[in-house]
Amino acid sequence: MNNLETMSVNAIRVLSADAIQKANSGHPGLPLGSAPMAYELWAHHMNHNPKNPNWVNRDRFILSGGHGSMLLYSLLHLFGYGLTLDDLKNFRQDGSLTPGHPEYGHTVGVEATTGPLGAGMGMAVGMAMAEAHLAAIFNKPDFPIMDHYTFVLGGDGCMMEGISSEAFSLAGTLGLSKLIVLYDSNNISIEGGTDIAFTENVQKRMEAFGFQTITVEDGTDLDAIGKAIEVAKADKKRPSFITVKTQIGYGCPAKQGKASAHGEPLGEDNVKALKENLGWPTQEAFAVPDEVYENYKALAKDGAAAEEKWNALFKAYAEKYPDMKKQWDVYYSAVDADALMKNEEFWAYEDKAAATRSLSGKMINRLKDIMPQLFGGSADLAPSNKTYMDNAGDFSKDNYAGRNLHFGVRELAMAAMANGIILHGGLRPYVATFFVFSDYTKPMLRLAALMKLPVTYVLTHDSIGVGEDGPTHEPIEQLAMLRAMPNVNVFRPADAKETAAGWYLAATSKETPTVLVLSRQNLPQLAGTGKDALKGAYVVSEAKGNMDGIFIASGSEVALAIEAQEKLAGEGINVRVVSMPCMDIFRQQSKEYQESVLPGNVRARVAVEAAADFGWGAYIGLDGASVTMQSFGASAPGGTLFKKFGFTAEHVADVMKQVIK
Repeated sequence: MNNLETMSVNAIRVLSADAIQKANSGHPGLPLGSAPMAYELWAHHMNHNPKNPNWVNRDRFILSGGHGSMLLYSLLHLFGYGLTLDDLKNFRQDGSLTPGHPEYGHTVGVEATTGPLGAGMGMAVGMAMAEAHLAAIFNKPDFPIMDHYTFVLGGDGCMMEGISSEAFSLAGTLGLSKLIVLYDSNNISIEGGTDIAFTENVQKRMEAFGFQTITVEDGTDLDAIGKAIEVAKADKKRPSFITVKTQIGYGCPAKQGKASAHGEPLGEDNVKALKENLGWPTQEAFAVPDEVYENYKALAKDGAAAEEKWNALFKAYAEKYPDMKKQWDVYYSAVDADALMKNEEFWAYEDKAAATRSLSGKMINRLKDIMPQLFGGSADLAPSNKTYMDNAGDFSKDNYAGRNLHFGVRELAMAAMANGIILHGGLRPYVATFFVFSDYTKPMLRLAALMKLPVTYVLTHDSIGVGEDGPTHEPIEQLAMLRAMPNVNVFRPADAKETAAGWYLAATSKETPTVLVLSRQNLPQLAGTGKDALKGAYVVSEAKGNMDGIFIASGSEVALAIEAQEKLAGEGINVRVVSMPCMDIFRQQSKEYQESVLPGNVRARVAVEAAADFGWGAYIGLDGASVTMQSFGASAPGGTLFKKFGFTAEHVADVMKQVIK
């Protein structure tokens, strides 16, 4: 390592230490230890152009250990991505471009929001899947227009989290050779040495998953790190896992190799000692020599040249393959919402009872031809979730052009991979499992909501209607859980027309994940349903006379509420039935529209939903009541359970009568 490169590596360390010290908050250990591998990667092995951070064919870099965010912010500043010294000085402050953990869409150059350990590993696998699929669709001989690597850096914590094993198991099975994992192995976690809880041979585990494994014994040796990356790139059959042995808090005499370096500022005296120990030319905070900036500026030009070369290649490709260029534009454009709204075939339905999961399956197969970028699958439940795209092929290491994804029983990693796929660009992913197992997907769905990613979640077997499988498989509290999450549209349709509305919402969403909650059992087609479902709630069956009360229901219980309405009408009691497939969207409607659906002067309201009542208070008020689940379910035929737990027209009607009194 020459002196200029040493200074360039140390600039990452010094800026990170200064920013964390100024904020009096942060994690200096990872940036100090990982600076050499990050520098070597970004400077000499990664195609990226700071002048165009959105270049389609750039190599991706995800910092899975998001607590080490100052490593990434220092790189973005030094390479000229637009982060200023003032931005670094405002690390972790309100409204700054340098939040505590990297946030996609907030800071230019951040490829994914990371922080929950291991999440970046799963998203990196998704990005590599997207690259492989798009390459298989678009590349032609002598025209590798989709040809880049996905790099992800994480540490011991990322490797302890189960999500990394889920994701890497599938990555190895798929042979994603453009995925390269950099493992910051320093044997330290928050509580101390990793041997108190983590003694496995990580390399052997990764080898068993199907990875090429490489070890760099000295994490400060740029040449060794560089050679390891080139060896990783040379393997065209397997993803690669590079263990780089580092020292946490490297360069700070009092902290180096100690757990205390992980998650607290070094302290002013230790920052001073760090700079002295590294031979840094000044004690002034945030001061970087001009020659270091010039080095980074020169390195950034290499990325600009790489993009310029690619632009010329793409131009020639578009001229030689104009039909492929048109297809490319379709993949990289939003679906035509107006055309989809007017597409009669999309909205067509048969007037016969059907499970909304089956109806969803039909919608997927209608959409697959409208949206060739639709790319998805299930956590080993496609036959039950009805998520298989006919005649679209299976994505595998033998056929990356296949559009059906087989995630295996890996719900958590599946949701992370979906985030990575959509972050990559060019594809619209959907994922699926049983609704009760949304518990397994929730942390990554939360990240999708934070990142404003319109991923679609197909969650079937939505209630006690699951029946004989019993309470372990019968979702009760999951609707409330997902409805509580900001920026998620939880949509539970009642029939075919509402299911089509749910898929329209999912296909046209620009920055909100859509959760489709679907029934196992057959449901009748209802006369009053339609596109008004896109407003979140609407009148599906009007009161026959002066309104005495309002039923509000979703999904399978809408038909039940209508049946109860008819019983009450026979007794001279007139009630309105409101279908509320999506509370989230209803809340976004005008106050006037909300009042038209749920008039404030009608206080006799009953919510009907085969799930927990949490959240319904906002709509039924203090004077209302609910027919909902107050316990877990049971193992019996679904019809038996609906009767057992009070989901009958007679009981629902009786509850309304009690409220009206």
